[in-house]
Amino acid sequence: MKKGKEYWKKNLDKMSYEVLRNAATEMPFSGEYNMFFEDGSYKCKGCGNVLFESKSKFDSGCGWPSFDECIKGSIIYKEDNSLNRKRTEILCSNCDGHLGHVFNDGPTDTGLRYCVNSASLNFKKD
Repeated sequence: MKKGKEYWKKNLDKMSYEVLRNAATEMPFSGEYNMFFEDGSYKCKGCGNVLFESKSKFDSGCGWPSFDECIKGSIIYKEDNSLNRKRTEILCSNCDGHLGHVFNDGPTDTGLRYCVNSASLNFKKD
């Protein structure tokens, strides 16, 4: 899904545009889905690609929505060496929108913590 800068600016709010298209990070504990735990699915705010199911969400205490697994094939993983740290950036596999990062410090059996900006997500209740 290749769209131009003007399309994204027109179709996303300012914070979502900055996160999804410019890899910005929202302030911790500020996002609408940080402490949100209803049943449903989380989709990319840019294109609607289903990324996570609510059953994989947990409170990591980090200030951003956290999940221990994604929908298979929904995410692209990219090495990120910014901020003088080696991290793994996660992007929507459909529109290449920046979602956040994944870490190997999760408390569940997967050992993963997908740390995601609320501004990159929409929620659909079951």
